Amino acid sequence: MRVTVEQIGREKEEQVLIQCHEVTESIREIERFVKLRQEKLEGYDADRMYCIPLSDVYYAEAVDNRLYIYTEKNVYELKMKLYTFEENYCSGEFFRCSRTAVVNLMRVSYLRPGLNGRLSARLTNGEDIIISRKYVNALKARLQNE
Repeated sequence: MRVTVEQIGREKEEQVLIQCHEVTESIREIERFVKLRQEKLEGYDADRMYCIPLSDVYYAEAVDNRLYIYTEKNVYELKMKLYTFEENYCSGEFFRCSRTAVVNLMRVSYLRPGLNGRLSARLTNGEDIIISRKYVNALKARLQNE
């Protein structure tokens, strides 16, 4: 497959065009990836609402019946449940890594073995996220397919 990037003037709208012989699962994955990069979430910090690009999210965590998303330097509350976040975004770059957390695989620097069959994921911002042993095999399968 040939990839071409063309720089255009600011007066034109940016677009991604995929030309293919057949719409395969790989093509659909590329399409989902591009669409997810454009999505924004409504996050709240104190009494202010912010629009956070989905691609800026490192992980989401449920704490005391509230859902928080973590970016490189900030934490925002989302007005949704973790299972809703998972349903909407885990087919893309996000992965359910524990009972209470979802991690952005595009923000993982490396994985290392942890205790009791768990894995530790080092994120690009230096934080570590634990991959529960219940989810380790699913993560390995997903990484092998990519």
